[in-house]
Amino acid sequence: MNKSASVFPSSYRNMSPFQHILFLCLALFCAASSVSSHSRHYTTPSVPRLTDLFSHVSVNQSLSNFFGGHNIKLLNNGSMVTLALDKTSGSGLASKDKYNYGFFSAAIKLPAGLTSGVVVAFYLSNADMYPHSHDEIDIELLGNDRRIDWVLQTNVYANGVSTGREEKFYFWFNPTLQYHYYSILWNSHHIVFLVDNIPVREFPSNGKFSAAYPSKPMSLYVTIWDGSEWATHGGKYPVNYKYAPFVTSLTDMEMAGCTINPKQPDSSCPNASLSSIDPVGGADFVKLSNQQATALGWARSKLMFYSYCKDTSRYKVLPAECK
Repeated sequence: MNKSASVFPSSYRNMSPFQHILFLCLALFCAASSVSSHSRHYTTPSVPRLTDLFSHVSVNQSLSNFFGGHNIKLLNNGSMVTLALDKTSGSGLASKDKYNYGFFSAAIKLPAGLTSGVVVAFYLSNADMYPHSHDEIDIELLGNDRRIDWVLQTNVYANGVSTGREEKFYFWFNPTLQYHYYSILWNSHHIVFLVDNIPVREFPSNGKFSAAYPSKPMSLYVTIWDGSEWATHGGKYPVNYKYAPFVTSLTDMEMAGCTINPKQPDSSCPNASLSSIDPVGGADFVKLSNQQATALGWARSKLMFYSYCKDTSRYKVLPAECK
């Protein structure tokens, strides 16, 4: 059989030269679309740069090895770190201090190439202290299949309740090309998830959200690991170690908040702050500014493609805050 006949339909072979060119252009367009069917190119809203308000911390002084030490490399005198996932292990860091509220941020560049099943997580948790009633605030970056898309997933757990409160977003940029800021604001008023200082989700502490609100001291974790069972299209695409190691790099770490010793019952954070830029008690962090609220609406309308509050196939009775 003629090689071209096995690739193209007979109608293609009967086309005029002009039609050949048009067909090939359309084919290339469709191929590009299938590679990046969810790439987003938007003019982003103007927002205050919260990441400019706080000092960077040294990775080696503020965090310690959590697991996979052989896959952790400190660079630039401890101001930058790379975490790797290979066949032997993932890797991760944990903050040396525990926090009862604060602002937590890092500039992260994600692994390029085929990264199905790979999870890069930036999160707060106290599972080490409260294994049966732990709290958790998650930013999880989920690897792509054969497209270029990574997915941003946010989640909140409180008091060991296993109800998943996931919301998922597409990016408006390619997160593998350069560093982008991923941030969590957590205080007694609300939790805010931000990407490049743009709020993508707000989880308030009041009303129907109060029962699901994390309130116990937590540590900050940064990890990369194998999430083959669920991360990419529900586990359809596992990690392909032919492309390992998968390396993510972090810099510009920020951890500003109330450090606390959970072993001391009288250890507590002040109820108020004299500084408006204190993420725990400062007036500027009680609620979103008008600019931030507008940006939040933009992100959720343009980029969010999944919310637990709309998943009636998963929840026959939706969580109380969804009603």
